[in-house]
Amino acid sequence: QVQLVESGGGLVQAGESLRLSCAASGLSRYAMAWFRQAQGKEREFVASISSNGGSTYYEDSVKGRFTISRDNAKNTVYLQMNSLKAEDTAVYYCAADNQYGSSGYRLSSSMNYWGKGTLVTVSS
Repeated sequence: QVQLVESGGGLVQAGESLRLSCAASGLSRYAMAWFRQAQGKEREFVASISSNGGSTYYEDSVKGRFTISRDNAKNTVYLQMNSLKAEDTAVYYCAADNQYGSSGYRLSSSMNYWGKGTLVTVSS
């Protein structure tokens, strides 16, 4: 069982930045993704990264503002979030895919392991 632990959430003003981290032992073998869920809304895909870090994929609303990366030596995946907007406010979850190592769009139902989430609040 893979236990994912997110950190780095908090309260920021619009236009500021945050970096989220997701750590787990053995994480290097999995493609990873970040999802988010705003209050009253369904969980949505944000970004994914291949198991070797060679390719990434982003949801349109975060392209150019968010960057997903990983350090397999540290068993950690990151989500750098710049130019934050009020609509980015959500609980952010990292998730691991133990079937496919590539990046690309992911459905929540396709992910095998989940963290408990970290809250990001952006004030306008």
